[in-house]
Amino acid sequence: MRHSGMFTGLIHHLGRVDAVEPTPTGVRLRVRPDAWEGPAAPGDSIAIDGVCLTLAEPPVGGVFAFDAIPETMRMTALGDLTPGDRVHMEASATPTTLLGGHIVQGHVDGVAEVISVVSEGEWRVRLRTPSGLEALMVPKGSVTLAGVSLTIAAVDAGRGSWFEVALIPTTLEKTKLGDWKPGTRVNVESDVIARTVAHQLRFLAGPGGVRPGARAGGM
Repeated sequence: MRHSGMFTGLIHHLGRVDAVEPTPTGVRLRVRPDAWEGPAAPGDSIAIDGVCLTLAEPPVGGVFAFDAIPETMRMTALGDLTPGDRVHMEASATPTTLLGGHIVQGHVDGVAEVISVVSEGEWRVRLRTPSGLEALMVPKGSVTLAGVSLTIAAVDAGRGSWFEVALIPTTLEKTKLGDWKPGTRVNVESDVIARTVAHQLRFLAGPGGVRPGARAGGM
């Protein structure tokens, strides 16, 4: 099975979960998109609520089937899905895709929990930062929530224990984010550039590594 898609965080379609079926290797997730533009063939990478999954078989009766392994279920909020639930769907990007969001891999870093929702005036959602991602929640930086490319509006200045996003009317119209309420669990993918920089800094500052600002050699 391959999970090699790249995405933009712009939701193409909403779908509904048709069935969640246990299998010997995990879970078979069946999703019925409200519509679908373009081909859909076994092996295609499609993001479901921000999780890159592989289409397991040709669509039957308009229903797409995906297999999720135990690690995927453990690391994401897909395990919360039940028949009838709405999900975000995005086909993988191509060389001609308009990059209107940001580079999204479909590799979920953790699950955030909605703390509060303010729907009067500016619609803002505050979420509890998944452990270990505090340094990656950068004010005005990018984050992917349930597959949606968003800009971080505010971050807890003390410990980074929470972050906020502001939702515009178009996002509320095109996605299910308007359904969020306190306690909702949300897939989080941090910005790949921020994640790469943070990883390199940890590596360079590690035992025996080069400290940031130090010369690695040469002149």
